[in-house]
Amino acid sequence: MSGTAQVRNRSNPLMDGSAAVVAFAGVVVIVAVAGTAAAGVSAPRVAATFGVLIAVGEMVRLRLPDDRVQAPIGLAAALGYALLTYLPGEGQVTHSILQTIAVTSGGMLAGALPHALAGRASELEGIARRILVVSGVAVVFRPLARDDALHAWLEDHPHALVVLTILAATVAWGLEALLAAGIQASRQVGPFRALLRNELVAFLGIGAAIASTGILIPLAMWEVGLWALPLVIIPLLLAQLAYRRYAGIRHTQDQTIRALSRATEVGGYTETGHARRVTELSLAIGRDLGLPENRLRLLQYAALMHDVGQLSLADPIPGGATVLVTPGERRKIAGLAAGVVRQASLREEVAEIVEAQAEPYRRPHVRDDTEIPRESRIIKVVNAYDDLVGTATSEDARLEALESLRLGMAYEYDPKVVAALARVLGRAGAIPR
Repeated sequence: MSGTAQVRNRSNPLMDGSAAVVAFAGVVVIVAVAGTAAAGVSAPRVAATFGVLIAVGEMVRLRLPDDRVQAPIGLAAALGYALLTYLPGEGQVTHSILQTIAVTSGGMLAGALPHALAGRASELEGIARRILVVSGVAVVFRPLARDDALHAWLEDHPHALVVLTILAATVAWGLEALLAAGIQASRQVGPFRALLRNELVAFLGIGAAIASTGILIPLAMWEVGLWALPLVIIPLLLAQLAYRRYAGIRHTQDQTIRALSRATEVGGYTETGHARRVTELSLAIGRDLGLPENRLRLLQYAALMHDVGQLSLADPIPGGATVLVTPGERRKIAGLAAGVVRQASLREEVAEIVEAQAEPYRRPHVRDDTEIPRESRIIKVVNAYDDLVGTATSEDARLEALESLRLGMAYEYDPKVVAALARVLGRAGAIPR
């Protein structure tokens, strides 16, 4: 199909939430290091042990299937250090908030150095978020751990220590989600509430393993000291290896679907880059409408595969623009595409979304057809928009395409989706493909 310009964010990357988080974390680290140097290091052997473990965890960080980067071992060790209260032979552990942050940041930056030397992405945003998460936990818990009266009471009430540690660890979950959602919202990729919900759900995966390990570290060390670290960390390491394998499988699946989606372009049935553009714009609209992460994944696959049914046509549609053919032909193409999706062993929901993309969002005398998935409505609008804009890159062409879609809102195009498309385009710049 015809080529619209690729949507890109207008916002200055130096002014988005990522830069603010990195800058704030940098200030926190400087203050923490200076304060620790001035006051001296409490229990240096323990601090060094945790610093090394955090560095190793950062070196073996993990890229999750949804493209998030996480350092499970490093973050769990840092949380464990922030929650540490007692060690056999050492007694009450009294390192300060500033020392907690200094050890955490030193370990994470040291662990990130090999990645930087190897030419990989520095992931400063992720490191800054992790430092701030641990800082938040330390601010909540370290004053309690350093209180002599409370420590004596906790020795007599170990169950209370468990509850208090769990409550403090939940700060990590909420703070991590808030920071990640805030950064995404600053980049104008969706409403904050929906982004926060997605981040909270996403953290329930590997994040649950991180939080539980961070909780177990101080509880186990209360009994067996530093020897508890390998015993507690090894299960998390095995979980990380499993996640890495799963991420590799998902990456291979994504690459296969992308390659298959380009078959119509290679065969001359659609314009180059059409599937990619429809997918990117569909995902932007999906985020604007607050779709959860699992539905965005289905939307991505369906958008990539929405046109493969054209491969069965004896004569290609001029420019691949299905908006120009009859509704019956559009349904035929969508049905054939759904069949390909099923043959490719993708989830049935993806096939249903692809098949329903040719249907109008409502029929005469029906207020709204609830059987048409929202993902199908999004693909229908974006596909038509890409057809209508054609090779033009001017603002007039974009406005004319939007106006044509608005004229079809009575039955064909969902007004909510068209409005979301206008919002996304309004905060994004169109550039030549």
